[in-house]
Amino acid sequence: MKLAIAGKGGAGKTSFAAWLADYLARQGKDVWLVDADTALSLGQASGLDRAQLPAPLVQREDLVQERIGAGMIHLSPEVGDLPEALSVPVPLGGSVAPGVTPGRKRLLVMGAVANAGGGCACAANALLKALLAHLVLDRKEWVVVDLEAGVEHLGRGTVMSVDALAVVSEPSLRALSTGAEIGRLAAEMGLANQALVLNRAPEGTTLPDLPGLPPLAAAIPRLAGLEARQIETTSVLGLPESAMLDGLCARFLEQVERRRK
Repeated sequence: MKLAIAGKGGAGKTSFAAWLADYLARQGKDVWLVDADTALSLGQASGLDRAQLPAPLVQREDLVQERIGAGMIHLSPEVGDLPEALSVPVPLGGSVAPGVTPGRKRLLVMGAVANAGGGCACAANALLKALLAHLVLDRKEWVVVDLEAGVEHLGRGTVMSVDALAVVSEPSLRALSTGAEIGRLAAEMGLANQALVLNRAPEGTTLPDLPGLPPLAAAIPRLAGLEARQIETTSVLGLPESAMLDGLCARFLEQVERRRK
């Protein structure tokens, strides 16, 4: 299954992507983690040091020119070898149940599109799009994509072919309004399999009636274990609340799998 994670900046989508990928790997699934967020923090959230992170693909000008060219660009480049060549292994963040052979986690860092005034990124974006399409359409492994914050990525059609979209939000009107807009735009693109993950949610939180807001799949409370150590480490794995988070990930997956059928 191919999953995209979206939401307002700071809502916790990168943390959820790291928790979800780690849960899947500890259940025996091979998982590609794709960091497509401007902040490029998925690797560190998953337990890697900054020095271990691969270079963002968008910065590999040599590779972009080799596969896309300059001037008249090639829009259907060969990318089948790039996931293995450009990724790094990611360690498991917890124990594996007896009898389960752990899956493999690997991280690909895509990088952000050029900012205004930063020059044309057409060739780099063409390579990013081709590589993401290869992972989503051609690979059999699980794929978890941490998308750029907000809704702009949906306008570029990045997630058009994924199996499900997780919209992560805090229990605030601003964050939920962004989540509703993400849900609405994704639905217009034909991605109807969506689920809301409410992060840092007090018990009994009531959601506002916002058109486009996906159905609630999981509510994550404030995590004392994470708050106690987040000033000391970038990793969100191996928390005292890991068993609860595993249950919430399982609940989310059950919902999107049921809606997929």
